[in-house]
Formats: sequence, structure tokens, C-alpha cells
Amino acid sequence: MKDGLLTDRQMEVLRYRKQGLTQQQIADIIATSKANVCTIEKSAMENIRRAKETLDFLYTLDSTHLCNIPTGTDLFDIPALIFSEAEKISIKVKYDTIALINHMRESRPKSYKGRSLSENIDVYITSTGEIYFG
Repeated sequence: MKDGLLTDRQMEVLRYRKQGLTQQQIADIIATSKANVCTIEKSAMENIRRAKETLDFLYTLDSTHLCNIPTGTDLFDIPALIFSEAEKISIKVKYDTIALINHMRESRPKSYKGRSLSENIDVYITSTGEIYFG
């Protein structure tokens, strides 16, 4: 990945972690300390988080704020709320219920405790029915 947000070393560490290696195993392979591997991995994850926030912002520029889903809302109640709000502005959501739940969980994996939201989430929709979560 040329000119990306991750260094070659960060990508290497993430590849090894994806393969299931521990930080100590990676440290042994790349001849460094476990603490350094931890720092490299933490920096990589922070870069990824910041890139994701930037992309989320970019996507919402071409979107309309649809609604806010409050903390504590049951995951299975959210699609009906989104479909209802989209219908009010005459936009068809491009997801069915299951696909929308999966999209939410993939987009905001740390926003749930069990079946409930652990934080407020803003929902945005494009004119083509694409949904983004802010």
C-alpha cells in the first residue's frame, strides 16, 4: 500500500495478528520487543480508527440526517425505526432487515452491548438509500 496511512511495519504486525500470532511471537519473528509490537499495533489501530472517522464524515456529506437512535435501543427495533423515517422522506432503504442489522453491527461494532445500543447513533441516508451511521 503505497502512500497509505499505515507503515510497512504496522501492516506486517497486523498481518501476523490476523494469522493469530501473539505479540510475543511477532516480536520474536521481527526481532524486537513485545512492548514495541504492542506500540506498533496500537498506533496502527489508531490510524485505522482515524481513517474510518474521516471516511464516515465524507460519506455523510452527501447524506441527509435521518434520525438519532438513543442508547439502550434494542438492536432488533432499529430497522423498523430507520425504515419508518426513510419512508417519511420518500427514500427506499437499500437493505432488508437482516442486511441492515448486519450493516449496523459491521459499521459500529463497539456500539452494542448484547442486543442494546451502548451509545447514541446518528443515522444518515443518501438519495439512493445507502445508510451510514455517525
